[in-house]
Amino acid sequence: MDKIFLNDLKVDTIIGIYDWERQTTQTLRFDLEMDYDIRTAAASDAIADTLDYGAVAQTIVGFVERSDYQLIETLAEDIAALLLAQFSIPKLKLSLTKPVKLYGQNFAKIVIERSA
Repeated sequence: MDKIFLNDLKVDTIIGIYDWERQTTQTLRFDLEMDYDIRTAAASDAIADTLDYGAVAQTIVGFVERSDYQLIETLAEDIAALLLAQFSIPKLKLSLTKPVKLYGQNFAKIVIERSA
């Protein structure tokens, strides 16, 4: 299967379990690896025949900016479900990185893989 990557997409949102985290927006970073057969698009050279990664990015940004989650795990699950359904992606790998200022850490990161 072919893969389409979307890397280092940054989105500001309110997220976290602590009161101080919810006082201001935090910048989350997303990386996606999406399975997609690109042969038809390669033959036609038409955007309609491929996964429009610009539309994928816009969907993530719009969803995250309007969201109000406590856990990055829940946000990642909901984004994966949305993308799988809306864009007919057979399988994706999503990584979400959040800045963290606890115990000397710089960030927390999760990676999930989901299939349609």
